[in-house]
Amino acid sequence: MTETQTRRPPAPYPAERAKTIASRRGPAILMPATESASSGDARISPVLHHVHASGSVSVLLPDEHDLVRATGAAGRAEVAVMLELTDRAPVELREPIRGLLWITGWLRRLDERAARARAVSIVEDRPDPRLLDVGHGLSVLRLTPASLVLADAEGTHSLRPHMFGAATPDPFATQEAEWLRHLESSHADVVDQLSRHLPEELRGGRIRPLGVDRFGLRLRVEAEAGDHDVRLAFSRSVSSLPELAMELRRLVGCPFLRRPG
Repeated sequence: MTETQTRRPPAPYPAERAKTIASRRGPAILMPATESASSGDARISPVLHHVHASGSVSVLLPDEHDLVRATGAAGRAEVAVMLELTDRAPVELREPIRGLLWITGWLRRLDERAARARAVSIVEDRPDPRLLDVGHGLSVLRLTPASLVLADAEGTHSLRPHMFGAATPDPFATQEAEWLRHLESSHADVVDQLSRHLPEELRGGRIRPLGVDRFGLRLRVEAEAGDHDVRLAFSRSVSSLPELAMELRRLVGCPFLRRPG
């Protein structure tokens, strides 16, 4: 996959993109730094994971899991781990992964009181029935971050926890998936009209909606020679759905532009 553009349009800052990936709650894999921390598969799929605003991560695992025992009172207090978060495109693509976020730090099991308090704090943000099993077969472990690494179409960036904590997710992070799926399934004509912004050599490929953020729309061009990502910049940063709709009409070339009231 290559990035095709003559001048790189503005994009959200790396910490903002990282916060956006974390807020989407995509697939997560936990990987202990040493084999001794887990006698089973080195790639662990948590029952549930939740990235808090600070960058701290809550991980739910079965009570009998090796990592739970390793971080208990009878074992080592902390285990070095890395959590890998995957940002997958909301539409079906040949190459669906848009970005990866790695959070490296120290994992510690919380005691019963702290675990319940942590579960309550998560429920306030994302109600999930699996949280009811905390203390009844599931343990809560806290990952305290030491560093974060983001890799996406804009590049690879190393982040400190305080940078991640100070960032906010993109204003369209929670609406993007539904909006892009609707764009592809019901407005193929709009996607086709956006092809006028592409380099001539890419216009013969299949054009797919890849992403949207406050700075622009991202398209994936699936061609025989490979896949190419192109960012179409808005005329300004937007923060509301009416502003987003107006910028999309501008990109399409709609002659009936109306500024939001």
